Amino acid sequence: MDNLQQMKDTLQLCVDRHKDELYSVSRDIWSRPELAGEETHAHDRLVSFFSQDRAWAVESHYKLQTAFRAQWGPVGGREDEPLVNVAFLCEYDALPGIGHACGHNLIAEITVLGTPAEEDIGGKIDLMNAGAFSDVDLVFMAHPAQQDASFLPCIALKEVSVKYYGKASHASAYPWEGVNALDAAVLAYNNMSALRQKLKPEWRLHGIIKHGGVKPNIIPDFSELHFYLRTPLLKDLCILKEKAEACFRAAALATGCKVEISYPSHENHNILPNATLAKLYEANGKALGIQFPEQPDNFSGSTDFGNVSFSVPGIHPFFYICTDAFNHTEEYTEAAGSEKAQLFTLRTAKALAMTAVDVVCCPDLLRQVRDDFRLAKLEQDR
Repeated sequence: MDNLQQMKDTLQLCVDRHKDELYSVSRDIWSRPELAGEETHAHDRLVSFFSQDRAWAVESHYKLQTAFRAQWGPVGGREDEPLVNVAFLCEYDALPGIGHACGHNLIAEITVLGTPAEEDIGGKIDLMNAGAFSDVDLVFMAHPAQQDASFLPCIALKEVSVKYYGKASHASAYPWEGVNALDAAVLAYNNMSALRQKLKPEWRLHGIIKHGGVKPNIIPDFSELHFYLRTPLLKDLCILKEKAEACFRAAALATGCKVEISYPSHENHNILPNATLAKLYEANGKALGIQFPEQPDNFSGSTDFGNVSFSVPGIHPFFYICTDAFNHTEEYTEAAGSEKAQLFTLRTAKALAMTAVDVVCCPDLLRQVRDDFRLAKLEQDR
Protein backbone atom coordinates (compact mmCIF):
# COMPACT_ATOMS: atom_id res chain seq x y z
CA MET A 1 0.00 0.00 0.00
CA ASP A 2 2.88 2.38 0.77
CA ASN A 3 4.34 1.74 -2.69
CA LEU A 4 0.95 2.47 -4.24
CA GLN A 5 0.71 5.81 -2.45
CA GLN A 6 4.26 6.65 -3.43
CA MET A 7 3.39 6.08 -7.07
CA LYS A 8 0.37 8.36 -6.72
CA ASP A 9 2.45 11.06 -5.05
CA THR A 10 5.05 10.81 -7.80
CA LEU A 11 2.55 11.19 -10.61
CA GLN A 12 1.02 14.24 -8.90
CA LEU A 13 4.45 15.84 -8.78
CA CYS A 14 4.96 14.96 -12.44
CA VAL A 15 1.72 16.71 -13.45
CA ASP A 16 2.67 19.78 -11.40
CA ARG A 17 6.14 19.87 -12.92
CA HIS A 18 4.69 20.06 -16.43
CA LYS A 19 1.71 22.33 -15.69
CA ASP A 20 3.09 25.29 -17.65
CA GLU A 21 3.76 23.15 -20.70
CA LEU A 22 0.30 21.59 -20.46
CA TYR A 23 -1.35 24.99 -20.26
CA SER A 24 0.65 26.11 -23.29
CA VAL A 25 -0.64 23.10 -25.26
CA SER A 26 -4.20 23.72 -24.13
CA ARG A 27 -4.07 27.43 -24.91
CA ASP A 28 -2.52 26.80 -28.33
CA ILE A 29 -5.29 24.37 -29.28
CA TRP A 30 -7.94 26.71 -27.85
CA SER A 31 -6.63 29.69 -29.83
CA ARG A 32 -6.80 27.81 -33.14
CA PRO A 33 -10.15 25.97 -33.12
CA GLU A 34 -10.62 23.30 -35.81
CA LEU A 35 -13.77 21.44 -36.79
CA ALA A 36 -14.30 17.68 -36.63
CA GLY A 37 -11.89 15.79 -38.86
CA GLU A 38 -9.88 18.94 -39.64
CA GLU A 39 -7.76 19.14 -36.45
CA THR A 40 -4.39 19.25 -38.20
CA HIS A 41 -2.83 21.89 -35.94
CA ALA A 42 -4.04 20.22 -32.73
CA HIS A 43 -2.75 16.87 -33.98
CA ASP A 44 0.68 18.27 -34.85
CA ARG A 45 0.92 20.19 -31.57
CA LEU A 46 0.15 17.14 -29.44
CA VAL A 47 2.42 14.85 -31.44
CA SER A 48 5.23 17.37 -31.05
CA PHE A 49 4.61 17.58 -27.29
CA PHE A 50 4.89 13.83 -26.75
CA SER A 51 7.81 13.47 -29.15
CA GLN A 52 9.96 15.69 -26.93
CA ASP A 53 10.39 12.80 -24.49
CA ARG A 54 12.00 9.64 -25.86
CA ALA A 55 10.10 7.58 -23.30
CA TRP A 56 7.05 7.96 -25.53
CA ALA A 57 6.63 5.96 -28.71
CA VAL A 58 4.57 8.30 -30.86
CA GLU A 59 2.56 7.41 -33.97
CA SER A 60 1.15 10.38 -35.85
CA HIS A 61 -1.88 10.05 -38.15
CA TYR A 62 -2.79 6.86 -36.29
CA LYS A 63 -5.45 5.05 -38.38
CA LEU A 64 -7.18 8.42 -38.97
CA GLN A 65 -5.56 11.51 -40.48
CA THR A 66 -5.87 13.62 -37.32
CA ALA A 67 -5.57 10.86 -34.71
CA PHE A 68 -2.38 9.88 -32.91
CA ARG A 69 -1.08 7.35 -30.42
CA ALA A 70 1.59 7.97 -27.78
CA GLN A 71 2.61 4.87 -25.84
CA TRP A 72 4.69 4.74 -22.66
CA GLY A 73 5.56 1.60 -20.71
CA PRO A 74 5.35 -1.12 -19.73
CA VAL A 75 4.90 -0.22 -16.07
CA GLY A 76 3.27 -1.60 -12.93
CA GLY A 77 1.88 -5.01 -12.14
CA ARG A 78 3.54 -8.04 -10.60
CA GLU A 79 5.86 -10.36 -12.46
CA ASP A 80 3.27 -13.13 -12.34
CA GLU A 81 0.50 -10.86 -13.69
CA PRO A 82 -0.02 -9.89 -17.34
CA LEU A 83 0.56 -6.26 -18.24
CA VAL A 84 -2.49 -4.01 -18.39
CA ASN A 85 -2.76 -1.54 -21.26
CA VAL A 86 -4.58 1.61 -20.18
CA ALA A 87 -5.61 4.19 -22.80
CA PHE A 88 -6.27 7.80 -21.88
CA LEU A 89 -8.40 9.37 -24.59
CA CYS A 90 -8.56 12.96 -25.74
CA GLU A 91 -10.68 15.16 -27.93
CA TYR A 92 -9.58 18.39 -29.58
CA ASP A 93 -12.20 19.31 -32.17
CA ALA A 94 -14.14 22.56 -31.87
CA LEU A 95 -17.65 23.73 -32.68
CA PRO A 96 -18.65 25.86 -35.70
CA GLY A 97 -18.64 29.56 -34.91
CA ILE A 98 -17.93 29.38 -31.18
CA GLY A 99 -14.70 27.37 -31.03
CA HIS A 100 -13.89 25.25 -27.98
CA ALA A 101 -17.24 25.72 -26.28
CA CYS A 102 -17.10 22.14 -24.99
CA GLY A 103 -13.62 22.47 -23.52
CA HIS A 104 -11.94 19.84 -25.70
CA ASN A 105 -8.67 21.76 -25.47
CA LEU A 106 -8.63 20.83 -21.77
CA ILE A 107 -9.17 17.14 -22.51
CA ALA A 108 -6.13 17.27 -24.78
CA GLU A 109 -3.98 18.06 -21.74
CA ILE A 110 -4.61 14.79 -19.93
CA THR A 111 -4.58 12.05 -22.52
CA VAL A 112 -2.34 10.03 -24.80
CA LEU A 113 -4.59 8.56 -27.49
CA GLY A 114 -5.82 11.29 -29.76
CA THR A 115 -9.42 10.73 -30.87
CA PRO A 116 -10.64 13.44 -33.27
CA ALA A 117 -14.08 14.47 -34.50
CA GLU A 118 -16.23 13.77 -31.44
CA GLU A 119 -18.62 16.65 -32.08
CA ASP A 120 -19.70 15.56 -35.55
CA ILE A 121 -18.25 12.43 -37.16
CA GLY A 122 -17.61 10.10 -34.21
CA GLY A 123 -13.86 9.59 -34.51
CA LYS A 124 -13.65 7.07 -31.68
CA ILE A 125 -16.00 4.77 -33.56
CA ASP A 126 -13.84 4.93 -36.69
CA LEU A 127 -10.76 4.22 -34.55
CA MET A 128 -12.53 1.33 -32.84
CA ASN A 129 -13.57 -0.15 -36.20
CA ALA A 130 -9.95 0.20 -37.37
CA GLY A 131 -8.73 -1.83 -34.38
CA ALA A 132 -7.24 1.01 -32.32
CA PHE A 133 -8.64 -0.45 -29.09
CA SER A 134 -7.94 -4.12 -29.80
CA ASP A 135 -4.96 -4.21 -27.42
CA VAL A 136 -6.48 -1.91 -24.78
CA ASP A 137 -7.73 -3.22 -21.42
CA LEU A 138 -9.13 0.00 -19.94
CA VAL A 139 -10.11 3.43 -21.28
CA PHE A 140 -10.05 6.64 -19.27
CA MET A 141 -11.30 10.09 -20.22
CA ALA A 142 -12.73 13.18 -18.54
CA HIS A 143 -14.83 16.00 -19.99
CA PRO A 144 -15.45 19.59 -18.79
CA ALA A 145 -18.95 20.23 -17.47
CA GLN A 146 -20.90 22.25 -14.87
CA GLN A 147 -19.93 20.00 -11.95
CA ASP A 148 -17.62 17.23 -10.86
CA ALA A 149 -19.13 13.79 -11.36
CA SER A 150 -17.68 10.31 -11.61
CA PHE A 151 -20.51 9.36 -13.96
CA LEU A 152 -23.33 11.08 -15.79
CA PRO A 153 -25.75 9.02 -17.89
CA CYS A 154 -24.87 10.19 -21.41
CA ILE A 155 -27.50 8.94 -23.80
CA ALA A 156 -27.66 7.24 -27.18
CA LEU A 157 -27.81 9.43 -30.28
CA LYS A 158 -28.88 8.98 -33.90
CA GLU A 159 -28.38 11.75 -36.44
CA VAL A 160 -30.84 11.89 -39.33
CA SER A 161 -30.90 13.90 -42.56
CA VAL A 162 -34.19 14.39 -44.41
CA LYS A 163 -34.41 15.78 -47.94
CA TYR A 164 -37.61 16.61 -49.80
CA TYR A 165 -37.78 16.95 -53.59
CA GLY A 166 -40.66 18.85 -55.20
CA LYS A 167 -41.13 20.90 -58.35
CA ALA A 168 -40.28 24.55 -58.90
CA SER A 169 -42.78 27.01 -60.37
CA HIS A 170 -43.60 30.72 -60.29
CA ALA A 171 -45.15 31.24 -56.87
CA SER A 172 -47.56 33.95 -58.06
CA ALA A 173 -48.29 33.15 -61.72
CA TYR A 174 -48.47 29.34 -61.66
CA PRO A 175 -48.45 28.07 -58.05
CA TRP A 176 -50.59 25.05 -58.98
CA GLU A 177 -47.80 23.80 -61.23
CA GLY A 178 -45.36 23.51 -58.34
CA VAL A 179 -44.77 20.92 -55.62
CA ASN A 180 -43.61 22.79 -52.53
CA ALA A 181 -40.71 21.08 -50.79
CA LEU A 182 -40.66 23.75 -48.07
CA ASP A 183 -44.23 22.85 -47.14
CA ALA A 184 -43.04 19.29 -46.63
CA ALA A 185 -40.19 20.44 -44.39
CA VAL A 186 -42.49 22.63 -42.31
CA LEU A 187 -45.03 19.84 -41.93
CA ALA A 188 -42.28 17.41 -40.92
CA TYR A 189 -40.93 19.88 -38.37
CA ASN A 190 -44.40 20.35 -36.89
CA ASN A 191 -44.98 16.59 -36.91
CA MET A 192 -41.81 16.14 -34.85
CA SER A 193 -42.93 18.85 -32.44
CA ALA A 194 -46.24 17.07 -31.98
CA LEU A 195 -44.42 13.77 -31.49
CA ARG A 196 -42.65 15.17 -28.42
CA GLN A 197 -45.93 15.04 -26.52
CA LYS A 198 -45.99 11.25 -26.90
CA LEU A 199 -42.38 10.56 -25.91
CA LYS A 200 -41.03 9.43 -22.58
CA PRO A 201 -39.74 12.36 -20.48
CA GLU A 202 -36.09 11.38 -20.87
CA TRP A 203 -36.25 10.95 -24.67
CA ARG A 204 -35.11 13.84 -26.85
CA LEU A 205 -35.52 14.98 -30.46
CA HIS A 206 -34.43 18.32 -31.87
CA GLY A 207 -33.52 19.68 -35.26
CA ILE A 208 -33.34 22.47 -37.80
CA ILE A 209 -34.45 23.25 -41.34
CA LYS A 210 -31.14 23.57 -43.21
CA HIS A 211 -32.54 24.58 -46.61
CA GLY A 212 -35.94 25.97 -47.52
CA GLY A 213 -35.69 27.67 -50.87
CA VAL A 214 -33.80 30.40 -52.73
CA LYS A 215 -36.32 33.17 -53.50
CA PRO A 216 -39.88 34.02 -52.35
CA ASN A 217 -41.36 34.01 -55.85
CA ILE A 218 -40.06 30.52 -56.66
CA ILE A 219 -41.84 27.53 -55.16
CA PRO A 220 -39.00 25.56 -53.48
CA ASP A 221 -38.23 22.31 -55.23
CA PHE A 222 -35.83 21.22 -52.48
CA SER A 223 -35.71 21.37 -48.69
CA GLU A 224 -33.60 19.69 -46.03
CA LEU A 225 -33.90 19.03 -42.31
CA HIS A 226 -31.32 17.79 -39.85
CA PHE A 227 -32.44 16.12 -36.60
CA TYR A 228 -30.90 14.40 -33.58
CA LEU A 229 -32.76 11.54 -31.90
CA ARG A 230 -31.72 10.57 -28.36
CA THR A 231 -32.75 7.94 -25.80
CA PRO A 232 -31.11 6.85 -22.52
CA LEU A 233 -30.73 3.26 -23.73
CA LEU A 234 -29.52 2.10 -27.12
CA LYS A 235 -32.35 -0.41 -27.46
CA ASP A 236 -34.95 2.39 -27.34
CA LEU A 237 -33.33 4.36 -30.15
CA CYS A 238 -34.82 2.11 -32.85
CA ILE A 239 -38.32 2.83 -31.48
CA LEU A 240 -37.81 6.60 -31.68
CA LYS A 241 -36.26 6.22 -35.12
CA GLU A 242 -39.38 4.42 -36.40
CA LYS A 243 -41.68 7.12 -35.01
CA ALA A 244 -39.58 9.91 -36.53
CA GLU A 245 -39.51 8.28 -39.95
CA ALA A 246 -43.30 8.06 -39.90
CA CYS A 247 -43.44 11.83 -39.32
CA PHE A 248 -41.08 12.51 -42.22
CA ARG A 249 -42.91 10.22 -44.64
CA ALA A 250 -46.32 11.62 -43.68
CA ALA A 251 -45.16 15.10 -44.70
CA ALA A 252 -44.04 13.79 -48.08
CA LEU A 253 -47.37 12.05 -48.62
CA ALA A 254 -49.35 15.17 -47.71
CA THR A 255 -47.43 17.45 -50.11
CA GLY A 256 -46.69 15.09 -52.99
CA CYS A 257 -42.93 15.40 -52.50
CA LYS A 258 -40.40 12.66 -52.70
CA VAL A 259 -38.46 12.08 -49.48
CA GLU A 260 -34.96 10.80 -48.86
CA ILE A 261 -34.05 9.79 -45.28
CA SER A 262 -30.44 9.03 -44.43
CA TYR A 263 -28.24 8.62 -41.37
CA PRO A 264 -24.99 10.43 -42.20
CA SER A 265 -22.92 9.63 -39.11
CA HIS A 266 -22.29 6.85 -36.63
CA GLU A 267 -24.82 6.02 -33.95
CA ASN A 268 -23.60 7.03 -30.49
CA HIS A 269 -24.25 4.51 -27.72
CA ASN A 270 -25.06 5.45 -24.16
CA ILE A 271 -22.13 5.16 -21.73
CA LEU A 272 -21.95 1.95 -19.69
CA PRO A 273 -21.37 2.69 -16.00
CA ASN A 274 -18.59 0.95 -14.08
CA ALA A 275 -19.19 1.01 -10.34
CA THR A 276 -15.67 -0.04 -9.34
CA LEU A 277 -13.94 2.60 -11.46
CA ALA A 278 -16.40 5.27 -10.31
CA LYS A 279 -15.77 4.44 -6.65
CA LEU A 280 -12.00 4.53 -7.13
CA TYR A 281 -12.14 7.80 -9.03
CA GLU A 282 -14.27 9.46 -6.36
CA ALA A 283 -11.91 8.30 -3.61
CA ASN A 284 -8.88 9.64 -5.45
CA GLY A 285 -10.70 12.84 -6.35
CA LYS A 286 -11.76 13.51 -2.77
CA ALA A 287 -8.15 13.03 -1.66
CA LEU A 288 -7.28 15.90 -4.01
CA GLY A 289 -10.09 18.14 -2.78
CA ILE A 290 -12.70 17.41 -5.46
CA GLN A 291 -16.26 17.57 -4.21
CA PHE A 292 -18.92 15.41 -5.77
CA PRO A 293 -22.42 16.89 -5.36
CA GLU A 294 -25.54 14.80 -5.72
CA GLN A 295 -25.70 13.72 -9.33
CA PRO A 296 -28.78 14.11 -11.54
CA ASP A 297 -30.62 10.99 -12.63
CA ASN A 298 -30.67 12.10 -16.25
CA PHE A 299 -28.20 13.88 -18.50
CA SER A 300 -29.06 14.63 -22.11
CA GLY A 301 -25.57 14.81 -23.64
CA SER A 302 -24.13 12.20 -26.00
CA THR A 303 -20.61 11.09 -26.91
CA ASP A 304 -18.85 8.53 -29.07
CA PHE A 305 -17.09 7.37 -25.89
CA GLY A 306 -20.32 5.43 -25.29
CA ASN A 307 -19.49 3.10 -28.18
CA VAL A 308 -16.03 2.49 -26.74
CA SER A 309 -17.54 1.71 -23.32
CA PHE A 310 -19.47 -1.19 -24.89
CA SER A 311 -16.19 -2.63 -26.18
CA VAL A 312 -13.68 -1.89 -23.39
CA PRO A 313 -14.22 -1.22 -19.66
CA GLY A 314 -13.76 2.44 -18.91
CA ILE A 315 -14.73 5.60 -17.10
CA HIS A 316 -15.79 9.03 -18.40
CA PRO A 317 -16.09 11.45 -15.46
CA PHE A 318 -16.95 15.12 -15.79
CA PHE A 319 -15.17 18.04 -14.15
CA TYR A 320 -15.96 21.60 -13.15
CA ILE A 321 -13.76 24.37 -14.60
CA CYS A 322 -14.82 27.33 -12.42
CA THR A 323 -17.68 28.67 -14.50
CA ASP A 324 -21.47 28.62 -14.31
CA ALA A 325 -21.73 28.86 -18.10
CA PHE A 326 -23.15 25.95 -20.06
CA ASN A 327 -21.29 23.89 -22.65
CA HIS A 328 -21.72 24.90 -26.30
CA THR A 329 -21.97 28.64 -25.49
CA GLU A 330 -19.58 31.50 -26.16
CA GLU A 331 -19.21 31.98 -22.40
CA TYR A 332 -17.98 28.42 -22.01
CA THR A 333 -15.50 28.95 -24.83
CA GLU A 334 -13.92 31.79 -22.85
CA ALA A 335 -13.87 29.74 -19.65
CA ALA A 336 -12.18 26.80 -21.38
CA GLY A 337 -9.31 29.02 -22.49
CA SER A 338 -8.79 30.73 -19.14
CA GLU A 339 -5.86 30.07 -16.82
CA LYS A 340 -8.14 29.45 -13.84
CA ALA A 341 -9.51 26.33 -15.55
CA GLN A 342 -6.08 24.74 -15.20
CA LEU A 343 -6.34 23.98 -11.48
CA PHE A 344 -9.48 21.93 -12.07
CA THR A 345 -8.21 20.30 -15.26
CA LEU A 346 -4.90 19.14 -13.76
CA ARG A 347 -6.60 18.00 -10.57
CA THR A 348 -8.85 15.80 -12.67
CA ALA A 349 -5.83 14.50 -14.60
CA LYS A 350 -4.25 13.45 -11.31
CA ALA A 351 -7.42 11.68 -10.14
CA LEU A 352 -7.66 9.76 -13.42
CA ALA A 353 -4.00 8.74 -13.28
CA MET A 354 -4.31 7.68 -9.63
CA THR A 355 -7.32 5.55 -10.54
CA ALA A 356 -5.32 3.89 -13.30
CA VAL A 357 -2.53 3.13 -10.81
CA ASP A 358 -5.05 1.49 -8.47
CA VAL A 359 -6.32 -0.86 -11.15
CA VAL A 360 -2.98 -1.62 -12.81
CA CYS A 361 -1.31 -2.48 -9.51
CA CYS A 362 -4.20 -4.40 -7.91
CA PRO A 363 -5.31 -7.47 -9.92
CA ASP A 364 -8.39 -7.95 -7.73
CA LEU A 365 -9.62 -4.49 -8.66
CA LEU A 366 -9.07 -5.21 -12.34
CA ARG A 367 -11.19 -8.34 -12.03
CA GLN A 368 -13.95 -6.30 -10.33
CA VAL A 369 -13.82 -3.73 -13.13
CA ARG A 370 -14.22 -6.47 -15.73
CA ASP A 371 -17.08 -8.05 -13.78
CA ASP A 372 -18.85 -4.67 -13.65
CA PHE A 373 -18.36 -4.33 -17.39
CA ARG A 374 -19.98 -7.69 -18.11
CA LEU A 375 -22.91 -6.99 -15.78
CA ALA A 376 -23.52 -3.55 -17.29
CA LYS A 377 -23.72 -5.05 -20.77
CA LEU A 378 -26.21 -7.65 -19.57
CA GLU A 379 -28.37 -4.92 -17.99
CA GLN A 380 -28.66 -3.17 -21.36
CA ASP A 381 -30.57 -6.10 -22.83
CA ARG A 382 -33.13 -6.40 -20.05
